[in-house]
Amino acid sequence: MRIDARELAFDVRVGGPPAGPPVLLLHGFPQHSGEWADVVPILHAAGLRTYALDQRGYSPGARPKPVGAYRLAELVGDAAAVLEALGIDAAHVVGHDWGAVVGWGLAAGHPSRVRTLTAVSVPHPAAMAHALTNDMSQRARSAYMGLFRRTGTAEAVLLALRATGLRRMLAGAGDADRVADYVEPMRAPGALTAALNWYRAMSRRDLAAVGPVSVPTTYVWSDRDVAIGRTAADGCAAQVTGDYRFVELAGVSHWIPDRAPTPLADAIVTRVRSRE
Repeated sequence: MRIDARELAFDVRVGGPPAGPPVLLLHGFPQHSGEWADVVPILHAAGLRTYALDQRGYSPGARPKPVGAYRLAELVGDAAAVLEALGIDAAHVVGHDWGAVVGWGLAAGHPSRVRTLTAVSVPHPAAMAHALTNDMSQRARSAYMGLFRRTGTAEAVLLALRATGLRRMLAGAGDADRVADYVEPMRAPGALTAALNWYRAMSRRDLAAVGPVSVPTTYVWSDRDVAIGRTAADGCAAQVTGDYRFVELAGVSHWIPDRAPTPLADAIVTRVRSRE
């Protein structure tokens, strides 16, 4: 399905019972809505209606050029506008990686749009900002962002030799076919630059400015996540004023929707049913 919103065209994968409670799924970098492929059948079996969005920079029709067009406020605005265009007053929101950041921002800034939030891998932006400032381990884990913010250089490094850099980064997500499904769209002209612009537009000030979340929230973190350490994960609870649940997955890497779809889906369903 293609949704027109904010003078952009977003691709959305829709599935599940038409009358089921709506779930908005927000992907991370450098993936797309297909990262939910192993999660959505379980959600559908539980009676949920899913809307997996290819976000700004990932939908070919939603790829503005200015770096400033990818600031967090714009990304959050997209999610709210897509829900409006779909005729959905409020949805259960699930986000992984950068999609989690958007979910946190949506829940904090537009709580009437969010029935529940399930954030996967990345904690509340204020918790992340605090960890980046105070935790040496988290700064080391996030050092890759320095490369990602270097226009031209990052693209050259990640796309060289048929995107070997991207393939290595995604190696933990699954087999070669799954990795290729994520990598090939990033090789289209302008696609990787648009995805990297999320990092280039990011500021610690914008992260720290995201307010507390009052909606019922589950945060799912895995102890083998090379990008997010325990300090950031543990700091998440202080940023949620509503009902909060922390789900820790042992032995799982950053790519939770790909590598642990069943426990993730169970956590989502449990959170959704807490409000239904």
